[in-house]
Amino acid sequence: MAIGDLRKVTTGDCSDLYCLDTGMYDTEEYGAVYILDTERPAIVETGIGTNYEYILDALDELDIAREDVAVIAPTHVHLDHAGGAGFLAEECPNAEVYVPEIGARHLVDPGRLVEGTKRAVGDQWRFYADPKPVPEDRVVELTDGDVIDCGSHELEAVNAPGHAPHQMIFYDRQNDAVFTADAAGIWVPSVEEIHVTSPPSNFDLDACLDDVETIREIAPTTLLYTHYGPRPYSDEAMDEYEDVLSQWVAAVEARRAAAEDDEAVVRHFVAEQEMDDVWGSEKARAEAAMNTRGVLHYLDTHDDE
Repeated sequence: MAIGDLRKVTTGDCSDLYCLDTGMYDTEEYGAVYILDTERPAIVETGIGTNYEYILDALDELDIAREDVAVIAPTHVHLDHAGGAGFLAEECPNAEVYVPEIGARHLVDPGRLVEGTKRAVGDQWRFYADPKPVPEDRVVELTDGDVIDCGSHELEAVNAPGHAPHQMIFYDRQNDAVFTADAAGIWVPSVEEIHVTSPPSNFDLDACLDDVETIREIAPTTLLYTHYGPRPYSDEAMDEYEDVLSQWVAAVEARRAAAEDDEAVVRHFVAEQEMDDVWGSEKARAEAAMNTRGVLHYLDTHDDE
């Protein structure tokens, strides 16, 4: 898919579902937003705020009036998932914004979230838009097991706190599909590889492995990755991400033991990454640096285990 493209999801048994390439970080096939075209239209994920107009264009293409959008549902409040929520809430005046309870306050008052994101993403911040606050009276806080009414579809919210404590996955039982957030890693369709996502400061290996098991227990027909796109579910896909996670943390830990300092560890993995041709060198290198720092922080907080 190219930036701005909208396609019907035909993987598995999916119906009424569309995938949009938001052009996140000016990179194709990195950031997806999903639209359920139902009696209560829903937008799942919102992007980083930049290019949110692509989502509005997609609604127009589907002949969904902005006043008819009922649900805006980021899986968690990291700004690559929730940064567009305020913009969309303003444009879709009757929509409620469904967000995990633990992160809801950050959509109403995003100041601390912006500060933390700037620390985590560094120079990548130039790709972001400063988020607009979501009016508090339009926020619906989700807890584990809550169900979002999307008309002929329902989204069941399931805690998945490994990547971040405020992360949930959404299970669409009618489509037998899971919106994976970052709980199943980053799927790169152009090379058919799964990649780790381990940003500071909340990445937790054991909890991430538990999240993989949560998805395995659901065993849906289809996985809907925010990064990026639909993919048929398989136990092998879950096994693969478990291996990627464990091997990645072990590699960073081993390199730290041999390096003079943590910045040398970061430089090593930036130099070793092989995604320049897929994501472009700027994004690929920034991704490697962020993921390395996330593991280093995890090791610091678990060094007595």
